[in-house]
Amino acid sequence: MTVDNPPVNAISQAIRQGLIDAINEIAGDQSIEAAIIMGAGRVFMAGADVREFGKPPLPPTLPAAITAIESCEKPVVAAIHGVALGGGLEIALGCHYRIADAGAKLGLPEVNLGIIPGAGGTQRLPRLIGVEKALDLVSTGRQAGAAEAAEIGLVDAIADGELEAAAMDFARARVGQDLPRLSAQQTPPPPAADFFDIAKAAIARRARGQVSPLRALEAVEIAATLPFAEGVKREREIFVELRGSDQAKALRHAFFAERAVAKVPELEDAKPREVAAIAVIGGGTMGAGIAVAALRAGFAVTMVEADDEALKRGLGNVEANLEGYVSRGRMTEDAKADLLGRLTATVDYADLATADLAIEAVFEDMGVKKEVFGKLDAAMKRGAVLATNTSYLDVNEIAAATSRPGDVIGLHFFSPAHIMRLLEIIRADATAPEVIATGFAVGRKLGKVGVLSGVCDGFIGNRILAKFRKQADYMIEDGVLPWEVDAAMEAFGMAMGPFKVMDLSGLDISWAMRKRHAPNRDPRERYVKIADRICEAGWLGRKTGRGWYVYEKGVQPVPNPEVEKIIIEESEKKGITRHPFTAEEIQNRILYAIINEGAKIIDEGIARRPLDIDMVEIMGYGFPRWRGGPMCAADIIGLDQVLAAIKGFSAQDDFYWAPAALLERLVSEGKSFSDLDGS
Repeated sequence: MTVDNPPVNAISQAIRQGLIDAINEIAGDQSIEAAIIMGAGRVFMAGADVREFGKPPLPPTLPAAITAIESCEKPVVAAIHGVALGGGLEIALGCHYRIADAGAKLGLPEVNLGIIPGAGGTQRLPRLIGVEKALDLVSTGRQAGAAEAAEIGLVDAIADGELEAAAMDFARARVGQDLPRLSAQQTPPPPAADFFDIAKAAIARRARGQVSPLRALEAVEIAATLPFAEGVKREREIFVELRGSDQAKALRHAFFAERAVAKVPELEDAKPREVAAIAVIGGGTMGAGIAVAALRAGFAVTMVEADDEALKRGLGNVEANLEGYVSRGRMTEDAKADLLGRLTATVDYADLATADLAIEAVFEDMGVKKEVFGKLDAAMKRGAVLATNTSYLDVNEIAAATSRPGDVIGLHFFSPAHIMRLLEIIRADATAPEVIATGFAVGRKLGKVGVLSGVCDGFIGNRILAKFRKQADYMIEDGVLPWEVDAAMEAFGMAMGPFKVMDLSGLDISWAMRKRHAPNRDPRERYVKIADRICEAGWLGRKTGRGWYVYEKGVQPVPNPEVEKIIIEESEKKGITRHPFTAEEIQNRILYAIINEGAKIIDEGIARRPLDIDMVEIMGYGFPRWRGGPMCAADIIGLDQVLAAIKGFSAQDDFYWAPAALLERLVSEGKSFSDLDGS
């Protein structure tokens, strides 16, 4: 039986019915002694058909198809290549045997969509491989490679050579033998008495508010304590309950948004330029990270620095990043040596004559960047793409320093650049469509999620970041402490609180930006000097051992006691009577500040769609994926409620909290942000 539903053999209604029909035919044909289920194309089966998400289920159900397979009295072998994920693995678990290609990966990733397996996966898997190993796979959604799957008993064999031939030999060898006990018929060995209590605490810490991993644990615990039939019934109840939840809606939105973000209608006819060789200008933290990302993606890389000493440091940074992969077992020493062999270092821009793309990653200063782009313009061939990694500066002004502004683009990476998945692709006024398409193509090859942005101070992500950091500053001046803000936002689901993030990136970065903006600051804007005073004291975050927090080697960071003194002094200077904020108040003020600024960014055309903002925040700024991004979260809360809250806040500060015109229009028209995603 071959499942052929390109591109990933999603288990649609037709596939489910086809499996049942084929099993019935096999059962009634005396000439057939065994059966093999395979997938056509690149994969076995990659789970449910996303086109059916959010719609009423069409019969037959996946559980019915798996039951049909289990009821077959002839051996049924799942021959797995590519991936067997979600429902695909559940089908394989319903087979008598499983054989995998050496490169196959198997997993139950449903928790990443806010649900749990709904066709017996949480009940069959623990019975097959044990509760402990099953919980690891089900609660994380991670994929096990073929070797691990064989080691834990998830597959019976790894194919030696071509998969179909190996599966045929495997099936023939079992004809006439007693059928093995199906996974549904087995009893999982009981785990340690305190196993589930310990696991629940660990999963809750990791999930940071996401519900599905904990419900996955509940389902696995049911498998360890209840008969199979009752366990399947309870699993299905949990699955149906989660399927309609806000978190599942948000995670489905994130799933589709990640795929839609690169589909820019105006680029449909734009052909990317060929890029094989990349020049990286600057070998600091960002430049070295970009170089490593490019090397790992297969590009030839040339690093340029100002002098030999800086070049030596830059090469050391690249080697240190690669050594990190080696130390974690993700790269061999030979692979590291091979990558370093594709890295060229120079102080002479003339050596970039054959490069297809240059990515500038030097100090965030307009004069320095213009000088670099003048040199790139003179040295690089016609048709080469000139990109800046600036975080805030005007890409139009940088492009004007060249004779070819149509070839200039912003490629804003996020630190660490070889790990973070977000890539803001900045379209300047003159940037040619094929240059933008090249940015997306290179981003995909680097494994990044590219998001198109127009030019403004900070683009999408850092503009929003600056806005909500101001709100955090206002709250600490009004009565809350930085670590209370961090705790509230981490409880909200953020990967790290805003003040911890500032310490990690370095307080001097935002300090420089504030000084740059000072001459043009609107007199109506409330300005908080607390962060300036911390920087003036020389406390720039982790790199100086002190910032909002105090950092000592081998010790967890603790609040900087001097910071609290500065905060109190600044509040007193302004005559502010400090008052407490609840965690919910902190969360709402920051969330609504993000939403309001996001709406302004869309209205100005800086971001094309709300989903672009959601992807920027999820991929680059630690916004909880299970909330779908800020614009999706606004839709779930209700835009009328969000607008009412913003108007309430504006009574205290009508400049900062001026409601976005787009938000007001959507509320008046009874629309949501999602209505704009398809436009």
